[in-house]
Amino acid sequence: MVYPRVSLFALMLAAAGIPLYIHLPRFASVNLGIGLGVIGTVLLLIRLIDLVQDPLIGWAIDRWPGGQAMFALLAAAGLAIGFPLLFSIDPGPSATTGLVAILILLFSSYSLGMILLYGRSATLAKRPDPRELMTLAAFREGGMLGGVVIAAIAPAVFVGMGAKDLGYPAFGFLLGAIAVFTAILTFPIWRRPPIVGKSISPSGLANAGAMRLLVLALINSLPVALTSTLFLFFVEDRLQLSGKAGGFLVLFFLCAGMSVPLWARLSQKVSSKTTLMIAMPLAIAGFVGAGFLAPGNAIGFAVICIASGAALGADMVVLPAMFSVALTKAGLNASAAFGMWSFAGKLGLALAAFTVLPLLEHRGFVPSQNNSPEALSTLTFAYAILPCALKLIAFAFVLTLPTEKRI
Repeated sequence: MVYPRVSLFALMLAAAGIPLYIHLPRFASVNLGIGLGVIGTVLLLIRLIDLVQDPLIGWAIDRWPGGQAMFALLAAAGLAIGFPLLFSIDPGPSATTGLVAILILLFSSYSLGMILLYGRSATLAKRPDPRELMTLAAFREGGMLGGVVIAAIAPAVFVGMGAKDLGYPAFGFLLGAIAVFTAILTFPIWRRPPIVGKSISPSGLANAGAMRLLVLALINSLPVALTSTLFLFFVEDRLQLSGKAGGFLVLFFLCAGMSVPLWARLSQKVSSKTTLMIAMPLAIAGFVGAGFLAPGNAIGFAVICIASGAALGADMVVLPAMFSVALTKAGLNASAAFGMWSFAGKLGLALAAFTVLPLLEHRGFVPSQNNSPEALSTLTFAYAILPCALKLIAFAFVLTLPTEKRI
């Protein structure tokens, strides 16, 4: 029952991540009346806190290995308390202050749970060998993607059932209930004796090959960060498919989830490097195809969501497993290293948002308005062409990795 419980814990975290990164701007602007500029400043502040605290959280988990059950309960409790509070904030002068305080709680809890889950891979696997670590990764990422789908469609479902305020208050209580349910059912896995290793250092990471994988993780996160940041703009303004973004998002993550077991099995038969060499061209083809779509081409974009979603499944299951294998073989503490891994992913998101959004504003792009051909061309460049170039760089980086069979 260990692996299904790992999936459930991952589902809780993924379900928490979607409202923090996708639903929050709409809720804060529509329900609370907070300006988009203020929301952007708040999210920047929270992300800067994350960038500092993630390595510290990893260090703490490694420093007190016997406290992993306590860390898991703290993460779940923060989510269980935070989400009902978040989506119950009343509009008014104090809404922004309350929003900041609750978001600090939620992002800290989310980071704690993520770093614990990934950093304890060797402890949670049946055996700390490459095959079992890849199997664990498949269960973990399958749960992640299931949580994403649940969170992506839940508000619309609640609205259809008659919920008020765009379904967000009911959504908050659902997320809180999931966190409580998960804390109870997954508690046994955190009582397993922790497998600990040596403290990490730059030289230790480099000798294990993990530093190279951290660099790859950062480069490879940039294309997805760009498309995630611009997804709604591209669907609504460039493709002019109003109201259809949610369906495309669910299709994308469903395909990613369905592909995870296939990529995990393939990586066990050939190698992780070969698996990435198969998956990355699929993502590149998706970026290229998006650049040539005409407005209103829903079928074409659905095909691209299927291809790019399947490619994302490989990134999610193979890269973290490769990193975990490298750390385990070198006998290094994993949680602090995965704090750095989390830092790399969030740095990619920050770089994407703070690079392309000002560029779009400079070229005159305004969401949900009639935009000039130049503004829409810039949006296409940022959503499709630039991610394609970055993915090609990541692919070239993968070619330099040593090949290891049956990882």
